[in-house]
Amino acid sequence: MGVTLRDVVKKYGETQVIHGVDLDISEGEFAVFVGPSGCGKSTLLRMIAGLEETTSGMIGIADEDVTRRDPAERGVAMVFQTYALYPHMTVRENMGFGLKMNGHPKAEIAAKVAEASRILKLDDYLDRKPKALSGGQRQRVAIGRAIVRGPKVFLFDEPLSNLDAELRVEMRVEISRLHNEIGATMIYVTHDQVEAMTLADKIVVLRAGRIEQVGAPLDLYDDPDNQFVAGFIGSPAMNFLEGVVEDGQVRVPELGDLIVPAQVALPAAGQPVTVGMRPEHLKVTPGGPLTIELIEHLGGVSFVYLKTPGGKRMVAEAKDGRTIKEGGSASVTLGDNPAFFFDASSQDRLR
Repeated sequence: MGVTLRDVVKKYGETQVIHGVDLDISEGEFAVFVGPSGCGKSTLLRMIAGLEETTSGMIGIADEDVTRRDPAERGVAMVFQTYALYPHMTVRENMGFGLKMNGHPKAEIAAKVAEASRILKLDDYLDRKPKALSGGQRQRVAIGRAIVRGPKVFLFDEPLSNLDAELRVEMRVEISRLHNEIGATMIYVTHDQVEAMTLADKIVVLRAGRIEQVGAPLDLYDDPDNQFVAGFIGSPAMNFLEGVVEDGQVRVPELGDLIVPAQVALPAAGQPVTVGMRPEHLKVTPGGPLTIELIEHLGGVSFVYLKTPGGKRMVAEAKDGRTIKEGGSASVTLGDNPAFFFDASSQDRLR
């Protein structure tokens, strides 16, 4: 059951926060809305759920226009950042409460709760109350409550934000496994691009209420449309430095006049461009114009934090950080690895 958005707009009085969004999410697809705080991703999700009124445009679910329908009539189930469990009810009662309120037979409720419990591995906790559960277990109960409703579309609004780092990883795996097992359409909101990269079939990158780019995780990583997407997708983030066009290539003054080959259409000689370089594509060698401020040793890889003579900071990945020392000087090269080039004013990618 897919989701379609056509020229969707949201205004609060005179303030417009969603600007004519068009989007297609296929049946069974896992789509992730990602972007910085305030970009409109949660507002857009709540509009799909019917919790926010759509100012103009059309929202379709399973080929039906649901733009003006009540939330209960849209066939969606939402999992929030807060678990919102009833503290006086057991896990079993929490999961089946919505069906009970809608008058479903006890046998049907029991069967659906049992199936959701099997999928989420909650069988040992069905008779416990929320206070006896960990944060990850409570979130699984909240997801189970959504599963028993049998929705056309699952909506997740930053469901892992309240969990510690280890539980976040565990729950990412659980949600991915859940999607593979039940095959439902899922829309997931997060500001964490690592969650987006690891969970999504399709990532929707938002900025200031507009879609910047839509695509598979590695497609956005390998082929960003603009500097914003290039900087947002990837961890650590892409480095951006000013360059100058010279004879079909680009000179980067901050890197000791490093010359970067370009296989794209560049502006005229002497014009500025922005050069993007991913940390894993850089090779660090001792001695040069850069100052080594910090080295993060993570075992199999190290991240080297550098400062240019002009005070700009950048990060490079080193397979072996033992040969370089904090406080020393260094230089970087790209070798055969690609650089990205962006228009200095519009920030659009040069291709």
